[in-house]
Amino acid sequence: MARAGLTAERLTRAGAELADEVGFDEVTVSALARRFDVKVASLYSHLKGSQDLKVRIALFALAELADLAADAVAGRAGRDALVAFANVYRDYATDHPGRYAAARFPLDAETAAASAGVRHAQLNRALLRAYGLAEPDQTHAVRLLGSVFHGYVSLELGGGFSHSSPGSQESWERILDVLDGLLRNWPAQPENQ
Repeated sequence: MARAGLTAERLTRAGAELADEVGFDEVTVSALARRFDVKVASLYSHLKGSQDLKVRIALFALAELADLAADAVAGRAGRDALVAFANVYRDYATDHPGRYAAARFPLDAETAAASAGVRHAQLNRALLRAYGLAEPDQTHAVRLLGSVFHGYVSLELGGGFSHSSPGSQESWERILDVLDGLLRNWPAQPENQ
């Protein structure tokens, strides 16, 4: 019989909190059972195992991050939307490092297609409308933004910018200015391609 009060949703949220505390890689059904002071077997009526738990946390994080990003860019366009969008990712990674790692967890194609990851792509494309990019340049720009945001955040979280000047905030703001300029002046596709 399932322990009263435990649900898949409650376990997922607790798993996300645990990920922020100990790191996403350290989240297991056993660790979650210890958090609730229950036997591991009692969680199997709600979870299939650690892989299922990690997928649930990934889906939770993707949805949470998409909601934050949508709220941040609502009513904004161009540079304002770009900065708001980028800052949501950076702030989320800083405030919720385990959930941020979970949002990058590889999902199978069917699960990914049904996840909030689709909303992330839609939000990226919506903010790029102000820059007038058509395909395939829009896809290239989405990949560029993802690479810059995730790359910068990963290096920053790992302490890569903590030992030199200028500070990482100043670099971040400059990078966003450069991205805005690049998107406004996106080079035309060469004729032979």
